[in-house]
Amino acid sequence: MKKTWAQSFTYLLLFLGINSASIAEPISSLTPENQELFKTAQLEAEKGNPTAQYNLGQLYYKINDYEKARDWYEKAAVQGHTSSQFSLAIMYDKGKGVPQNDTKAFEWYKKAAEQGMAAAQFNLGILYETGQGAPQDDTKAFEWYEKAAEQGIAPAQFNVGNMLRNGRGAPKNYTKAIEWYEKAAAQGHTTSQFNLAIMYDTGQGVSQNDTKAFEWYEKAAEQGYAQAQFNLGVMYKTGQGVPLNYTKAFEWYKKSAEQGHSSAQLNLGIMYDIGQGVPQNDTKAFEWYEKAAEQGMAQAQFNVGNMLRNGRGVSKNDTKAVAWYEKAAEQGDASSQFNLATMYEAGQGVPLNYTKAFEWYKKAAEQGNASAQFNLGIMYDVGQGVQQNNTKALEWFEKAAEQGHASAQYNLGVMYDTGQGVPQNDAKALEWFEKAAEQGYASAQLNLGIMYHSGQGTPKNDTKAFEWFEKAAEQGHASAQFNLGVMYDTGAGTPQNRAAAKELFKQACDNGHATGCSNYNILNK
Repeated sequence: MKKTWAQSFTYLLLFLGINSASIAEPISSLTPENQELFKTAQLEAEKGNPTAQYNLGQLYYKINDYEKARDWYEKAAVQGHTSSQFSLAIMYDKGKGVPQNDTKAFEWYKKAAEQGMAAAQFNLGILYETGQGAPQDDTKAFEWYEKAAEQGIAPAQFNVGNMLRNGRGAPKNYTKAIEWYEKAAAQGHTTSQFNLAIMYDTGQGVSQNDTKAFEWYEKAAEQGYAQAQFNLGVMYKTGQGVPLNYTKAFEWYKKSAEQGHSSAQLNLGIMYDIGQGVPQNDTKAFEWYEKAAEQGMAQAQFNVGNMLRNGRGVSKNDTKAVAWYEKAAEQGDASSQFNLATMYEAGQGVPLNYTKAFEWYKKAAEQGNASAQFNLGIMYDVGQGVQQNNTKALEWFEKAAEQGHASAQYNLGVMYDTGQGVPQNDAKALEWFEKAAEQGYASAQLNLGIMYHSGQGTPKNDTKAFEWFEKAAEQGHASAQFNLGVMYDTGAGTPQNRAAAKELFKQACDNGHATGCSNYNILNK
């Protein structure tokens, strides 16, 4: 069968689409046969044939003659030719060959949309949603997205799902949102696959299902969606919806990290740092931490600071460590605030400055960092960087002690024991010494032994005293070794044993306890 002129002209357009870059004078350089075809199309167009007018518009558009393209599109568009209306809208929308004009774009999209063109319906939805060319209207946006979605346009199905999920332009409906995401996801729409995974992951509008979440994350991840790749890495690392597999977690974090995903870069750094799913490598850990840190991730900035401070994976550089701690500290990272304070207190990488140290300890302490609370208590206790204040010292020691900080518990015990900043209270002193002692704090174990031996804050109990002196002595505490020696020597709390006493006095002497030396010499005669 002989092709019609319109069919032949379509082939000409395809030819020009492939070769137009090499055509200097597109029309005049056509073959005689195509020249004749062009003349026929032009005659038809001039007679008012909208299809011919549209085709001529397409030809001129392909050869970048936008003015003529617009003229022919417009002639066909005013006759109701849908594709011409849409093409004209695109030109106004993008400012292609005409001044950009949202209002004109809206008008032509609407005409094409009202004739049922799915792409126009979708674009019209965008203009209503963003308020371009028409007042912003979520309800209208939803209506037009839905029309396009019903015709199978995946991005429109995604947008309908989003609006139903968020209750924008339509009542919130998670179940329907999932239905639309599923339609788009089945067409390979990446973001719909990801959103569907999130809903299964969190149990939003559907029964929580780790396996389904994993399946949809994987589909989106395989299409290169960085956030899905990261989430897939998390699932492999935690064994959520899939058997735990650090190697797979590493692989997906790496894919995401290479696209610039900061959390993936951080996690990749951690895996290199601890040798999880990949051989341990400080240099690689530092590289990935630094990439995430440069994107403003506080945890990564803290890790970079640590590696620079300790010379791990990079040359030791205290000045740079301070700079990275400061970046994270200013974002409110308590660990960085604490480390920055220690560097100001020690004059490490920065001039020594107790006032600055106090300020950063306070910021970290107010966020509940127990070590910062303890150090803040010390600064109030000795008046370093702040006016000396026993009451404030007690307050901060107490906050740290309640979090289980052994040194704070011991210091609190000392303050109750001596009545420093608080009324003297043997029972409270005993209570806090005991908490610290149970954590292995040698000085607290010694003090607890003394209190049991003397019956201070508790009934006298030499057996208990002996037990606590022994624990501290085993840690090399000279005074505890001496006291334990005395108990062996006198048979208090334990059967008398001069040999054991002599050995303990020697240990105390070796650790610098003068009376221990005297007692050892007496027993050694």
